[in-house]
Amino acid sequence: MSETLQATDVEASSPDEAEAEPQSQSKTEDLLVQEGDIAGDYLERLLDLLDYDGDIDLDVESGRAIVSIDGGEDLAKLVGPRGNVLESLQELTRLAVQQETGVRSRLMLDIAQWRAGRRAELAELGRSTAEKVLASGERARLHPMTPFERKVVHDSVAAVAGVHSESEGEEPQRRVIIFPKD
Repeated sequence: MSETLQATDVEASSPDEAEAEPQSQSKTEDLLVQEGDIAGDYLERLLDLLDYDGDIDLDVESGRAIVSIDGGEDLAKLVGPRGNVLESLQELTRLAVQQETGVRSRLMLDIAQWRAGRRAELAELGRSTAEKVLASGERARLHPMTPFERKVVHDSVAAVAGVHSESEGEEPQRRVIIFPKD
């Protein structure tokens, strides 16, 4: 299991705060590792029940547990069309973690690197659409997306100077609108 944490620059105003920060960060990291372990056990039992092969990788990144399943031929079935099954499995896994820890989990599940591939597609969609909006001066409305998808698009639009993005609508029809800056 690999673990990665984003470090934050925090200046403590007293020696007590300086000692408390590493302990607090350590407790947070320990909780995230525990979430990953619980999720990994839950997903391993699921794979056994389905008789699917897959390797489970646990990670901690950007303040959340990341669980990835790779390797088996049947894993695409656990992703489903447009990641619908993956989203449902992620929610079930979060509930299993919450039931055991008593804390709402923000863990991210990826299966067969679907999210990683989708992230790259959406980043390119956001960037290219932002450039079209910049060139035309006309706003653009993208198709409805999940919260994960919208965040990736917003992040890629933010990297293009001269445009900004907002989300509009109600789930499941919530979409990203990209505007030229005034």
